Amino acid sequence: MDEWLMQKIQEVTAEEQAYLDGRTQVAMDIYRYPEGRALSDGSRQFEVDSQLFLKRGKLITVRHHSRFVDFPVHRHNYIEIMYVCMGEITHYIDGKELVMHPGDMLLMNQHVKHSIKRAGAGDIGINFIVLPEFFDIPFQMMRKQNIIADFLLGILRQNNPIPQYLNFRLHEQKAISNLMENMIASLVNENTLSEEMHHSGKSGVSGRADISNEDVINQYSMGLVFLYLMNHMDTLSDNSSHNYEDIVVQSAMKYIDSHYRTATLGYIADNFQLSFPTVSRMIKKATGFTFQELLMRKRFQKAVMFLVETQLPVEEIAVNVGYENHSYFYRQFKARYGATPNQYRKAHRDDKAIKF
Repeated sequence: MDEWLMQKIQEVTAEEQAYLDGRTQVAMDIYRYPEGRALSDGSRQFEVDSQLFLKRGKLITVRHHSRFVDFPVHRHNYIEIMYVCMGEITHYIDGKELVMHPGDMLLMNQHVKHSIKRAGAGDIGINFIVLPEFFDIPFQMMRKQNIIADFLLGILRQNNPIPQYLNFRLHEQKAISNLMENMIASLVNENTLSEEMHHSGKSGVSGRADISNEDVINQYSMGLVFLYLMNHMDTLSDNSSHNYEDIVVQSAMKYIDSHYRTATLGYIADNFQLSFPTVSRMIKKATGFTFQELLMRKRFQKAVMFLVETQLPVEEIAVNVGYENHSYFYRQFKARYGATPNQYRKAHRDDKAIKF
């Protein structure tokens, strides 16, 4: 990280100095208005307000996480992305402890309630404070449906009050860290210039609410970050509201159900950008069967259905369930059911319910 930027984000703020001087609780007036605006559910829980940090017309800003104090349970009326630059930052969400290290990233929607353990001088986490509209361009950059696109879609729709968060243990992936640091640098520099103009008596507000060029650049940069994350989905922690392994396995099962004739393990691996061994391990761990065993079970379930409920020739049934090699189909069927397909059809012709 650039030396100027590292020095800037390590500076002790006036708020942090107050904690060092003995203040033991978070200065609430920094994070919410005095009246403590009610949440959408009517309660007055601690909600951090974006208007206290975002200047007019801005969709995104950053501030380093305040150290030297335990941060109580709260949520935000904006999207928060935390990126850890140094040390470690510990969050608590739904009873889970999330310990973040340099390069790790945590994405949280507006409905996540969390607390943060006291950070020390060498623990530097950068909070991206982001309005939902910022994600229009990053969402458009997603090429296909995936877990990140689903997360962004939930943000953009803003009609789903379910807490969702994604915790990536990236361990300083270079391409991602470069993009994140570039965004941090541009936003910190922008904040610094704004403060200097304020102290000099000049206005930093144009009166217009147009999206700035810097915001657009940062939108595309964030979109690139998300695209890179798609190449590192194996870093998505179990400490996420989405259990990634469950998502992969559920997708594999649905895929087998609807494409049993042509299904391949390669399709799942490519779709989630994971290696064959990784996908195989996930499926075996969750179901007790390999992908090929699950596929074969599904194919023969369909074959039995066709045998009992239709008059299709056995050779045609074999092709319909994905077996061009009729001899192989016959051998596997007899090994599984103890009878040839024709014998099975004759024995179960009057069955009202097929048992697999």
